[in-house]
Amino acid sequence: MARFTDKVAIITGASTGLGPVMARMLAAEGAKVVLAARRIELVAAVAAEIGVNAVAVRADVTQEEDVAEMVEAAMGRWGQVDIMMNNAAAPGIDKYVWEQTLENWNSTIAIDVTAAMLCSREVLRRSMIERQTGVIINFSSGAGWKGMPRKSHYSVAKSGLRVLTKVIAMEAGQYGIRCNCVVPGIIDTELMQNYVRRVAAEQAISEQEMMDKLMAHLPLKRASSPEDVARFALFLASDDARTITGQSMNVDAGDVMVG
Repeated sequence: MARFTDKVAIITGASTGLGPVMARMLAAEGAKVVLAARRIELVAAVAAEIGVNAVAVRADVTQEEDVAEMVEAAMGRWGQVDIMMNNAAAPGIDKYVWEQTLENWNSTIAIDVTAAMLCSREVLRRSMIERQTGVIINFSSGAGWKGMPRKSHYSVAKSGLRVLTKVIAMEAGQYGIRCNCVVPGIIDTELMQNYVRRVAAEQAISEQEMMDKLMAHLPLKRASSPEDVARFALFLASDDARTITGQSMNVDAGDVMVG
């Protein structure tokens, strides 16, 4: 199956975790991909693995100039952007609200939600509106539904992504452009492993005990793999989902059940 033949996709946060997995899957189905992250050596390695249909770009997606250069990398080489995967994210530093710093708050908001606006704005301006086609996928978190202690900054940012998704869908739908939001729960990535390690140490328990605590309330009692989340994101990016827009949908082993 080659759902993305002749499509061009940009993936932010493409250095580790979900980003490189989506890049490989998109390329395997015919897409040309731009992999963007601050750590150029990591995205360059993935791009080299994919081959001629991939290009690596160093980009801090909180900076307008970097976002413009990232989109230009796609436009200059392939002349279009069909899919924007707003995957860049940062957890910030765990703090209770009474400990919260403006730097921690603002930097998390900038990476986790403002960057998605900047990237969406740029691809809409440069390609999607003129061509009257395109898909934007945002990536939220279960923390954006329920909130999470010591993560007011992250919870608010991830909640904001869901509303941004709705607004983009409302505004851009007239041009044939869709926007949806994937809401993962626990994903077995380096980011999650670091979180489990840190909190387990704080609570003086083993990492396995910490994982068991996190999954105790999940109906399926398991973490998602990056591939689980990527497969769903690719479905939303494909024409198989051509009448789905403005939605926030969970991939979380049943953690949040909406409806």
